[in-house]
Amino acid sequence: MNNKDDNPLKNSVEIDTTNIKIETDRLILRAWTQDDLQDFYNYSSVPGVGEAAGWFHHESIEHSQQILGMFLKSKETLALYHKKDKKVIGSAGLHATSWASADERFKYLKSAEIGYVLSKAYWGKGLMTEAARALIAYTFDNLGVELMVCSHFIENNNSRRVIEKCGFSFVENGEYYSSQMDKTFASMRYILLKG
Repeated sequence: MNNKDDNPLKNSVEIDTTNIKIETDRLILRAWTQDDLQDFYNYSSVPGVGEAAGWFHHESIEHSQQILGMFLKSKETLALYHKKDKKVIGSAGLHATSWASADERFKYLKSAEIGYVLSKAYWGKGLMTEAARALIAYTFDNLGVELMVCSHFIENNNSRRVIEKCGFSFVENGEYYSSQMDKTFASMRYILLKG
């Protein structure tokens, strides 16, 4: 793709989480550090956590180290630090979105896709909604984003509830291919326009 107009990601906003720090009542969203490795492994090694997001749970701390290295290099993912428990309990990322950027309805809007993972021990406490709302507000207010998109696997009702509570509107069914799992998942796609 030599022609910039042919690039479906041209309207995706470049993200650098290095200096982002967002505080909510119970959480701090901040850049990952090497010191977060043990916390990351602790929640990523629990069966069902990664599988809900398209990756296998981690079977070794070395695997977690590889993924943490990717987080540190890409600067697209924030750690969710639980203030009371003094540990990282999940992640929230901002990424380029290929499906919305290629859609005639949205391709001229500056966009970012939000994705998230939360430790199974903290499911059902409203923490992911708290984190997502704060990150969405920050993204709209500070990063020039006009459109946020999000998706979930059809069977992932926990993620669906977070998306709905954050005000996203359903757009269409889609597919997500996980190269790690070598599997295609049926998904649901949502948008949220800057108000």
